[in-house]
Amino acid sequence: MALNYQYPFQCIQFVERPQAKLLLASAGPRLYSYSAETGQRLASWPQDTGSSDQEPPEKKRKVSTVDCGSVEESETAEKTEKSKAPPAWSNIPLITSTSNGEYVIAVTGEDKCIRVFQVQDDGSFQQLSERIMPKRPSSIALTSDETTILCADKFGDVHSLPLIPSNEKPAVAPRPNREAKLSHPAATNLTVHTKGNLRALEQQLELAKKKKEAGEEKSGPSFEHHLLLGHVSLLTDMLFVSLPSDTHKRTYILTADRDEHIRVSRGPPQAHVIENYCLGHTAFISKICVPRDAPEYLISGGGDNYLMVWNWTEGRALHKVPLVEDSSAAEVVVRGIWATTLGGLRLILVALDGSSQLQCFTLEADGSLKPQNPLGLTGNVLAVTSIEKDNTLLISVDSVRTAGSTNEWRASPSAPSILLEAFRLQQGTEGSLGWEPTLQSATGAINAVGTLEIAATTEDKKRGDLNDLLYAMSKLRKTPRGGDDE
Repeated sequence: MALNYQYPFQCIQFVERPQAKLLLASAGPRLYSYSAETGQRLASWPQDTGSSDQEPPEKKRKVSTVDCGSVEESETAEKTEKSKAPPAWSNIPLITSTSNGEYVIAVTGEDKCIRVFQVQDDGSFQQLSERIMPKRPSSIALTSDETTILCADKFGDVHSLPLIPSNEKPAVAPRPNREAKLSHPAATNLTVHTKGNLRALEQQLELAKKKKEAGEEKSGPSFEHHLLLGHVSLLTDMLFVSLPSDTHKRTYILTADRDEHIRVSRGPPQAHVIENYCLGHTAFISKICVPRDAPEYLISGGGDNYLMVWNWTEGRALHKVPLVEDSSAAEVVVRGIWATTLGGLRLILVALDGSSQLQCFTLEADGSLKPQNPLGLTGNVLAVTSIEKDNTLLISVDSVRTAGSTNEWRASPSAPSILLEAFRLQQGTEGSLGWEPTLQSATGAINAVGTLEIAATTEDKKRGDLNDLLYAMSKLRKTPRGGDDE
């Protein structure tokens, strides 16, 4: 039997619940939960149907409309076929959870849907809501009280919506119809003369007539949501930060965009107030990070070959940290920046697209980043989560592409695929850091059971589409001519 590739984990997150320690992950169109101690898979969503996702639905059996029993059988068959149909999305690029691990928020890709799940005691997912956003979300965050979801999208807007929606239907005012002014063409047969333009005008008039008869009107989502702020550029990342003040906590929304901006806005209900900007990058910004144990600092990175450390409340750049030794090296894309505290050390971990090394820095008291030995993995680093009590990192790796490449696939799949690796921090002499493999039984169990399969015979076009699901950030880079790389 021929081996197939496995979808790698695009997102991973460790959560500690009173009942158990869980690892939540997304791979392809599926959401998974595992026991962090044993690696046993507890649940997946959508649940397995027992058939391959590539199989077409069975044909409906023709039945008589007179036979009531046959009609009921047909309706049941229709529901069964619908449950077996593949999902409307091909990946789950964003997941986050409440601090107690009770609720998980996931964004499904192509349908632009924010889904909220309640994690049951057995690790299974119970979907509580699904809300389709106007534009595709690019980042999500929870407010400090964990009752509100903030959603940044690729149109440049940030919306807020309740974690648990009310049963009452909110009175959401419809969006103004941007086409209303142009619902009837301004041109007439007196101003248009050529045959082609007259034919186009007739078609426009006919379309306007049909829309008017149908009473077609554009409206916003029917669920409760509020527009907080907007950029004139695609948003790439967002953070919600709470800082203590003399009398109460001040909250902020930090947003990064394609046009090298980091904006510091006040938290709701004053999100329209801009406190300052952090300006200094020369290429798009893909990730921003505020360490929980040092919230006065902001670390940012993207298409530049360096990181920047900021005093973000003042909009002041403190340090510039190189990511590559050779400045003329291939273009850099920062995939992720993670802050954690292991062994009493504040660590900043950085992954680059198409790199099998996880770069490691210690955050010093003055905000500088001290480079440490990088951590080498068996494949490109995709996501990182930490178990701080055990001084352990869990790292998802790309077992499909060749290490060091974002588009070249491995010559053949391995069995089992290495999807997850774990390492424990070891402090050496003179302040140097080292790492040793750990949790082999747990990661071995997760790797052995695998995820959904990708056929080894997948054609080149499909491979390219799958590459774009994981490594599309480089397309944000602008060309030297000032155009866009689309």
